[in-house]
This record gives sequence, C-alpha cells and structure tokens, in this order.
Amino acid sequence: MAAISNPVPGGSRNSAGLVPPEPVEPVTSGQAPGGAGAAEPGPRGSGLGLLSRFRPGRGVVMAIPYGWLLLFFLIPFLIVLKISLSEAQLAIPPFTPLTETLAEEGRTVITLFWDNYRRLTGDDLYIIAYLNSLWIAFVSTIFCLLIGYPVAYAIAKADPRWRAPLLMLIILPFWTSFLIRVYAWIGILSDTGLLNNFLMMLGIIDSPLRILYTPTATYIGITYSYLPFMILPLYATLEKMDNTLLEAAADLGCPPWKAFLTITLPLSIPGMLAGSLLVFIPATGEFVIPELLGGPDTLMIGRVLWSEFFNNRDWPVASAVAIALLLFLVVPIMLFQNVQGRQQEAGRG
Repeated sequence: MAAISNPVPGGSRNSAGLVPPEPVEPVTSGQAPGGAGAAEPGPRGSGLGLLSRFRPGRGVVMAIPYGWLLLFFLIPFLIVLKISLSEAQLAIPPFTPLTETLAEEGRTVITLFWDNYRRLTGDDLYIIAYLNSLWIAFVSTIFCLLIGYPVAYAIAKADPRWRAPLLMLIILPFWTSFLIRVYAWIGILSDTGLLNNFLMMLGIIDSPLRILYTPTATYIGITYSYLPFMILPLYATLEKMDNTLLEAAADLGCPPWKAFLTITLPLSIPGMLAGSLLVFIPATGEFVIPELLGGPDTLMIGRVLWSEFFNNRDWPVASAVAIALLLFLVVPIMLFQNVQGRQQEAGRG
C-alpha cells in the first residue's frame, strides 16, 4: 500500500511517516507565552485591573448604613449635646445660643453652660430616677431571660416544620401598636380587670388585688413588651448549636441535666448577652409603660426627661439628662465589646 504524500513545510518525518510535534519552550515567570516578542499588556489591561480593584457598588453598600447612622444618630446627638451646654430662657427656642458675635471687637465668643450637668449630680431626684431605671431594667431583663430561655430552647428543639409557626407567634404581637398593647394590660390588671375577676371566680382571692399603678405592673409590662427581643437571639444561638456534642456526652454516660449545664448553657451565652442588651438598654429609658402602668410612685428617668421637656420647658437640663443616660449605657457596652473582641482574638491565636 502506497503511503500518502502530504508534505509539511519545514517539517521532517519519522519512520512511521508522522510529523513530530515542535518543541515548546518553557515559560518563565514574568514572560508571557510566545517568547520575547509577545505583546505586553497595554493601557486597556491596566485599566481593567484598576476597575477590578475599584468597585463602586461596594462603596455604595457600605455608605448606606454609615449615612443612616450619621443622619439619625450622630447629628441628633450633636444637636442634643449643643442644647445641653446652653442656658434655659423664656423664648423660642427656649435656650440660649452657644456662640455670640461681638460686633465691637469683631470676634465670636463660645459660651458653654456646665451647670446643667452639675445639677444632675446635685439633685437627688435625678440620682434616684437613674438608679430606679437601672434597677427596673435589670429585674425586667432577668424576668425576660428566665421566661425567654425555655421558650427559645423549646422552639429550637421542636420539629423543623413547627419552628416557623412558633416563631410567627413570637413576632405576632409586633403587628399591633405598642401603645394599644400597653393599654390592654390596663384592662387585665385593673381592680375590675380580667385577672382579678378570674382569680375571684376560682375562689383564690376574696377581694381584688392591687396590681395596676404599682411597680409590679411596670415589671409585667416591660417583660411582656421586650420578651421577643430576648427569645429571638437565644433561638438563633440554640438553633445552630452542634447537637453531636450532646450525643457524644450521652454516649459517655453524661445525664441530660449535666450535659445542659456543661454544653448547652455555656454555648448559649452569646445569645443571652445579646438578648439582655436588647432588653436592658431600651427598658432603662422606657416612658410609656411606667407612665400608663406604674403610677406616680414609679420614678424612671424617661418620665423625668418628659417632665423636663414638656412641663418645665427646661430643654438644656432635659438634654443633659439624655446625654448622661446615653453615656451610662453606651460607654460600658463599648468597653465590654472591646474586651470580648480581644478575648476572641486571643482564643484564635
């Protein structure tokens, strides 16, 4: 059989009549394929590299929360701080400006009035209101934790198909106005309310209990209103916990209560802390619940703040009360988060 002749320019055949592949030179680092004559990346390639580094969409996404904090936190905070350093006057607005221009001397003078903050430490009313607010918020947070932890644990351990409906029941009260929910407790806790009528019907009590307009009603109202803020972080922590740890403890003979104390409870501490902060911080400055349920004997800083603003029209003192409350709450939390972040970094290292 005759071989098919197909000459290849510049090529040589082997004994089988095939053309061997040309040798390929290795490509070293810093040299493009094709040898020294390969074209180097031009301005277009470098421009694509810059565009890949600069992503405007990412900057816009990051600017949205910072802009929100600037508009609704930092700017109002600076306005309240400015008012707190001014002096009250019978005018509109009811405070003096911080800056005053002297026409004769041609200069601007800044006057800071620190007596508003000295008044907070010199009057027992503000000190008692601060301490009462911290105590009521602390006790309410403990109640929320004692009630919310079993609820969150039960939802996390429930069948997956029932978790969403159960969480919906927790969130459902938020669909109703906060004020309406507080007013509903007046009808429940009053002397002729549902609770007293039910207890008298069962024969447990002979006369109505005095619950409304007492500190007890304030604790009930705050616990009920802020309980979902405790349940949701706890559920998020318990739901993603590794159950194989409990199975391993059971295989090693550990009883369930001991496994809970040594495994589940320590691992759920982040959720407990998050829920406690979400309850304690707003409960400290609460105004509506102690005003409607607590009565005149329940003195909290939120009521004092409202009284200074609207009854006394002393905006500088009210602003000083708000700034002091913010510092008392935010600064310890920031220090705690800083210490916790350092401990986590040390644990990773």
